[in-house]
Amino acid sequence: MKNENLFDVSKKIVFITGASSGIGQSAATCLAKNGAKVVGIARREDKLKHWSETCEGETSYYLADVSKRKNIKNIVLDIIDKEGEPDILVNAAGINTREHADDVTLEGWDKTLDLNLSTPFFMAQSVIEGMKKKNWGRIINYASLASRRALPSSISYGASKGGIEQLTRAMAEAWSKFGINTNAIAPGFFPTELTVPVFNDTERTKRNAQQTCIGRNGKLEDLDGPLLFLCSRSSDYVTGQLLFVDGGFTAK
Repeated sequence: MKNENLFDVSKKIVFITGASSGIGQSAATCLAKNGAKVVGIARREDKLKHWSETCEGETSYYLADVSKRKNIKNIVLDIIDKEGEPDILVNAAGINTREHADDVTLEGWDKTLDLNLSTPFFMAQSVIEGMKKKNWGRIINYASLASRRALPSSISYGASKGGIEQLTRAMAEAWSKFGINTNAIAPGFFPTELTVPVFNDTERTKRNAQQTCIGRNGKLEDLDGPLLFLCSRSSDYVTGQLLFVDGGFTAK
């Protein structure tokens, strides 16, 4: 195998949820710049349209609310009809209601578990037959430090991200024999819309950086290399794994 082709994702069709902002948009941009045909999926048309029009590479977008499980199958079938069967699925849509354990509502709990845990599975289930036909596929889920650590006011978020870790293993067990590898990236603290309350707290931001081995919080581009690794041939023998990209936060 030639080294120059190990991380090649050119011409791969990618469906990515949560592409209107944050880690999802960063991932969509990275894959498009590296030659993939990227379909960004999210609810906010202004942000999706701006991303698609300004991003380098081949991009398109699809407006959809993937938090509603009953709609996912039809959403995916419609995108496939327009864009073709995906080679890569990136499940980046997520929410953190930041409700304290004493104040968690039924609505907040359901909204968090639906989008963070149920949606990745049903998105994957909806694209899996096309990947089986190709005998190749990559599914990337996004876990979190909260998959392993208890974070303040994040009990439903932590439950969903702990679930993502096990879901990733179970998906790998079910589908890897068809050439479809499933892995998860667990980011540390990165500046996104989801983490505004964290980064607005100067002291907490400083403590988080000091907790890492590297001595700083994450930059979105720090996620590009791990993403390309897991989306390409370089990870042919890697499946069911959780990769922390946290500057060594969990090493301490």
